[in-house]
Amino acid sequence: MNKATKQHVFVIDDDIEFAKSVRFLLNSVDLPVKLFHSAENFLSEINIGDKGCVLVDVRMPGLSGLELQSILAKDYPELPVIVMTAHGDIDMAVRAMKDGVLDFIQKPFNDQRLIDLINKAIKLNAKITEKRRYKTNQQERLDKLTPREYEVLDLIVAGNTNKDIALQLGIKDKTVEVHRANIMDKTMASSLQDLMKLVLSLTPNR
Repeated sequence: MNKATKQHVFVIDDDIEFAKSVRFLLNSVDLPVKLFHSAENFLSEINIGDKGCVLVDVRMPGLSGLELQSILAKDYPELPVIVMTAHGDIDMAVRAMKDGVLDFIQKPFNDQRLIDLINKAIKLNAKITEKRRYKTNQQERLDKLTPREYEVLDLIVAGNTNKDIALQLGIKDKTVEVHRANIMDKTMASSLQDLMKLVLSLTPNR
């Protein structure tokens, strides 16, 4: 059995000594940290499925923290981003929050505030990851259905009776009953209400 991927705080700052001090602080409260000296360095090593959050400086050589956030929002939306700013960057950081940055913190920052923000981001990542896992599981159930079973499912969700479905599809009532039983079995739905909730929570890939 594969072990669950551990959550990390990905700290990205071209000031290596400062980044090391952040790592020391976060390690002191049992938060595992990975350091990167540039956004490009981070992007070359990140993998799909990596968990945790990103703490990035807003101004760096190469890609800025905000440019990195734009990339992550598209390719790794489950990773919350916290931006570290200097005084003159606050307006920029506030605007960035409207574009998806979870929060920002001004240098030099209060240690406890940083820890609180990181914990908030870690919890958010766990919540997003669990929601994605749930949706994947639900989608896999629907993907077991045959094309005909999908047709029957659509008509069930639309509120049609077995007799209505049989008439619309040109099949026997008993055949509809068989399809219906297969749908309930494959989706592991214990009731029509469960089946409706499953379908309404997803956009099935058909």
